[in-house]
Amino acid sequence: MAEIVNPQITDAVTQSNVQVIGDAPAMAMSSIYQSLAHSMGILFENAVSAQQQLAIAAQAATNQGVIQIYSLDTAVAAAASAKVAQSDVPDNLLSLLAALRAFGSAEAQAQAVDAAIAAVKAIKPAPSKPGS
Repeated sequence: MAEIVNPQITDAVTQSNVQVIGDAPAMAMSSIYQSLAHSMGILFENAVSAQQQLAIAAQAATNQGVIQIYSLDTAVAAAASAKVAQSDVPDNLLSLLAALRAFGSAEAQAQAVDAAIAAVKAIKPAPSKPGS
């Protein structure tokens, strides 16, 4: 024998099924929006990370440039010192001082020594900057 179902129960089941079907497009769109928001968040995180890496690389490049600029003076001074040391200028000045000591008065010797010291200072490379 067929059982008769109360019409109120049938209406309740039908309405809940209709509600699920009616809510499906909204739920699907909310899921799509949530996925889109998550993807955009990852995109921005990657963009910030790339900017940080580029900033670090730029700072490192700037530091290397500054180091090279500061070491340039030291390298030039070292090259000038090597050239002076390999030339005959120091030997010639020492010979001149020895000759001046052998001849002349005390006043002439003092003037000659002062002139020789001035000449030595003139060929001396400039001192490097402090801290380099």
